[in-house]
Amino acid sequence: MSANVSTLLYLVASVCFIQALKGLSHPKTARLGNVFGMAGMAIAILTTGILILQSGSSAIGFGFPLVIVGLLAGGAVGALLAARVEMTKMPELVAAMHSLIGLAAVCIAFAIVSDPAAFGILTVDREIPYGNRVELALGSLVGAVTFSGSVIAFGKLSGRYKFRLFQGAPIQYKGQHWLNLLLLLAILACGATFVWTQHWSTFLVLSLAAFVLGVLIIIPIGGADMPVVVSMLNSYSGWAAAGIGFSLNNPMLIVAGSLVGSSGAILSYIMCRAMNRSFFNVLLGGLGGASAVTAGSSQGANRSVKQGSADDAAFMLQNAESVIIVPGYGLAVARAQHALKELTEKLAGKGVAVKYAIHPVAGRMPGHMNVLLAEAEVPYEQVHEMEDINPDFGQTDVVLVLGANDVVNPAAKTDPGSPIAGMPILDAYKSRSIIVNKRSMAAGYAGLDNELFYLDKTMMIFGDAKKVVEELVKAVD
Repeated sequence: MSANVSTLLYLVASVCFIQALKGLSHPKTARLGNVFGMAGMAIAILTTGILILQSGSSAIGFGFPLVIVGLLAGGAVGALLAARVEMTKMPELVAAMHSLIGLAAVCIAFAIVSDPAAFGILTVDREIPYGNRVELALGSLVGAVTFSGSVIAFGKLSGRYKFRLFQGAPIQYKGQHWLNLLLLLAILACGATFVWTQHWSTFLVLSLAAFVLGVLIIIPIGGADMPVVVSMLNSYSGWAAAGIGFSLNNPMLIVAGSLVGSSGAILSYIMCRAMNRSFFNVLLGGLGGASAVTAGSSQGANRSVKQGSADDAAFMLQNAESVIIVPGYGLAVARAQHALKELTEKLAGKGVAVKYAIHPVAGRMPGHMNVLLAEAEVPYEQVHEMEDINPDFGQTDVVLVLGANDVVNPAAKTDPGSPIAGMPILDAYKSRSIIVNKRSMAAGYAGLDNELFYLDKTMMIFGDAKKVVEELVKAVD
């Protein structure tokens, strides 16, 4: 394969990746976007494999079969995990994948530093060029932080491990920010020394310190903000890959890494806006930014709410002219989307106009709820984003809130002193009647009481979302 042909194939793969991102921006085109992404990755892998075979290096002997074994093993594990993972566990799977990308970047950087001649980047003086040294230092730094940080994020999202580092509660201690800042300065000093001297020992210290820093900047961030952290680490993994791509002189890796890095950064910013978080505070979590965790509230402990049954709710729903459904994480955990689809079909059969209102961070990550509803084959025209459907709440007869909390809390708009003041919410409180399904009166991620639950026009139904929705289906019949 000539250099022109390989460049052309890498260009085609890059275009596929760009089309993949474009397709994934909307549920209707998400499947096509996935096809583009898989096609682009297949082209990139095959092109790289052919180039390795043509290189005439020792990789053709003992090393190349290991590459094939790695591809087959990794592909098999990835396919198995993707087939078995529940949608509610998708963020932790993403965190696990990011950790592997970061680790791969570190391993490649170590290989280049230990044997630069094998990668053809030595100067006539048998030294690594200064530009490559900078790229290797940054690639190893970002990759190591991504790996260890993603491991901690995975543990916090999973909630299955008793080790304190993996608990959802933030870990904070006196002098934490100063320690992390000093560690960062030490890493930068090691990086500068490596760039200046090319000493292997300084590169090793840099990488080990970066692994520690990745842990320390994630542990002070609470589980509520882990989806934002995962998105941020996604961006880190992309930049790590792009940095290593420069050292390998691989345009495909540079383009793919840059796309992942930039899209992850944009997604992190969008999520922070939707959750009323400071992007830089989350980004710098353990380096001096303010904690993004809000203390729990007990102000509603002695307040009463109006409770009802599934029969009461069914009567309200089937006698309404318009209904807006607000799905939340509780719906996702209960996997109630199929029963909900059946309920909306029965309501539509009785002449009720039904719409779905989706908050940008409904579920655990952007698009999470859209995928769940698409899995249940909910028509796309019934699903509306927050900015499109908010004007409709004031003219809606009944709003059905299923497992959502903070995203419908009116304190974000009515209480300037609230910790979530300014957070964009769905205006469910403006509707004529409200039905809320929750397991209990426990606070949401923000740790605040929700004034929506105490309104005179709100009726609470406690219980598992799937069981409650199935009872609603029977009651509507």
